[in-house]
Amino acid sequence: GIHYVGQMQEDSLTRFIVDQLTEGQLQWAQLPAVYDTVILGEPSHGRTYRIYSGKEEYFQGLKEQFPEEGAAIDEFERLVKSVGRGIVLLGILKMIPRALATLLCCSGLLLWLSPFCQLASRSLKEVVDGLTTNCELRAVFSYIFLTYGTAPSKTSFSMHSILVNHYLDGAWYPKGGSGEIAFHTIAVIRKAGGNVLGKAPVQRILLDSQGRACGVSVKKGQDLVNIFAPVIISDAGVFNTYERLLPAEAQALPEIQSQLHMVTHGEGGFTVFVGLNGSKEELGLEATNYFIYPGNDLDEIINQYLASSREEAAKMTPILFVSCPSAKDPTWETRYPGKSTLAIMTFTKYEWFEEWKDKQVNKRGDDYEELKMTFVDTIMQTVFKLYPRIEDRVEYLSAGTPLTNQHYIASSRGEVYGIDHNIARLRVKAIATLRAQTAVPNLYLTGQDVCTVGFTGALQGALICVSTVLKRNLYVDVARLKKRTQATNAKK
Repeated sequence: GIHYVGQMQEDSLTRFIVDQLTEGQLQWAQLPAVYDTVILGEPSHGRTYRIYSGKEEYFQGLKEQFPEEGAAIDEFERLVKSVGRGIVLLGILKMIPRALATLLCCSGLLLWLSPFCQLASRSLKEVVDGLTTNCELRAVFSYIFLTYGTAPSKTSFSMHSILVNHYLDGAWYPKGGSGEIAFHTIAVIRKAGGNVLGKAPVQRILLDSQGRACGVSVKKGQDLVNIFAPVIISDAGVFNTYERLLPAEAQALPEIQSQLHMVTHGEGGFTVFVGLNGSKEELGLEATNYFIYPGNDLDEIINQYLASSREEAAKMTPILFVSCPSAKDPTWETRYPGKSTLAIMTFTKYEWFEEWKDKQVNKRGDDYEELKMTFVDTIMQTVFKLYPRIEDRVEYLSAGTPLTNQHYIASSRGEVYGIDHNIARLRVKAIATLRAQTAVPNLYLTGQDVCTVGFTGALQGALICVSTVLKRNLYVDVARLKKRTQATNAKK
């Protein structure tokens, strides 16, 4: 599931935190200097723009590709970096007492003082359109919206800036694949006296007679087993936790209903997994990620696609994210010589597949499989233009629809990024309201719905959650530990 992660350089705080969680056993491979490439038009003859790693190189690379647009690029840089300096507010508003957070939100002080808050209520499209009339540059400024899944006219410029800042120093991939993250984290959990249970889906959160969370009911085979605990932490997401796992009386609590009305489901994801016969050298594959758009009006493209009928959409060339996990992983060739993989992603509407939602996985019938393969065929025609040498080397092809995501990762409507990253989610009131502590005593939320999308977003959600549970600021603890560790290493 991990395509790439930013801020994993050796001296970064994020890398330090991940090293603590995995006892330094999880290793990272840095992607090439050009970690993302944007194609506007068909891969065979579209316009290609490269995104460079480095706080200066990123913007200098844009200037070299758009030599007449220096002023617009400078202003984009200024805005993105000003938002980056204010990201700490995300955590502060979720960790300070709720009454103080509400007071700050109502006072208007944050909007006056913080560029992050000022730009959070402006759409990415509005800001970018105000910077330049060059449609190609607008598209390149906005290209990475695929990694959080909300169209430029509907997402916050601050949300977009979080992602741009996240990758300014480059991108990394876990050596051995994304499964290594869980593998090394589970060992640390068990060492600390915890455990991780597979094939034990949670059925409901248990409440005591006072309405406090006191355990979970999990399925073991055909039986239900109750597991009791003084603190219950859910990373199942806002919709699953509140609407599926809590009993009706808890769902009806005004605070929970207020939070549910603040958020919406993200867009459904469609993924194609490809197994290839041949090494990356033979097939011309790269560690660089490709973002492919059929034109330069990204908003128009995504809106037209999502407004289509499923039959029309299946035959359109949608927006695509094309990634080659095997080319990113330096251990791959040793483990699987002469083989390669691709992971391709786009968006689809849950409604296009909803009629099969009650069917069992792998038994949804010929109509479902035919619709799925129509999408796959359309997608692969574009991918073959990007990597022409793979066309007759495909050994394995599997596609995942929103129903696949619903089955395997329990996403409510097949979304891959949790609740939608729209403008409403980034407004200060929503940031302060959607926090780790819930209206149900002893029940806490963690993961990407608490903070923002992705691996690092989920990690921040976890730090915010644990800080809330322990009533101490773990960010301060981590910063002190990092300083002590650096001092100790310097003496060696």
